[in-house]
Amino acid sequence: MMKLLLPLVLLFTSLTCFGMTFTPEQINRHRELAKQGHVASQFLLGVSYDNGEGVPEDDTEAVKWYRKAAEQGNASAQYNLGLMYDAGEGVPEDDTEAVKWYRKAAEQGQASAQVNLGSMYAKGEGAPKDYTEAFKWYRKAAEQGLASAQSNLGFMYDAGEGVPEDNVVGYMWYNLAAAQGNEGAKTNKGIISEEMTKEQIAEAQKLSREWLANSRSK
Repeated sequence: MMKLLLPLVLLFTSLTCFGMTFTPEQINRHRELAKQGHVASQFLLGVSYDNGEGVPEDDTEAVKWYRKAAEQGNASAQYNLGLMYDAGEGVPEDDTEAVKWYRKAAEQGQASAQVNLGSMYAKGEGAPKDYTEAFKWYRKAAEQGLASAQSNLGFMYDAGEGVPEDNVVGYMWYNLAAAQGNEGAKTNKGIISEEMTKEQIAEAQKLSREWLANSRSK
């Protein structure tokens, strides 16, 4: 049966201001700190402009402040800057720049950047198509528990892309993602199960339980 395609790159903001809307006084305070090079304030100011929280929404200003924080090594700002280039918001769309900033954040362990970087490699956008690299970054994010990465990793094992085909391990990753509510994983789990024996499904479910137990003990 036909499998689902890999999910698209995840176009969402990694960290926000935790649902807070800053007062004008707080915005002004963050602006002064940001001008002095305070990286957290630069990032929060970028988020404020990105989402229109306490200031008018302005993608160009969001990019400006994300870039300042990103250049100081802030992983969340690097990821968000990658998103802006990916979507063409506040800057011209540029997949190569998106990959550059996703990579910087991914190398610091930012899970959403890792899955987006993997997707760029899987689709050959901003970097040569490379399923081995896609698999590598999906796995890093999947091991952190990110459902979209787990679903993508399941697909890689399912389709034999970047890794030898393995329905048992593919089912395991689909199962873990589906347990978190990932709809694509739920569908692909049902499809792959039709190609597996009861014993293989039981083994995959066992692997899922073991992975969860190991992740909770860390």
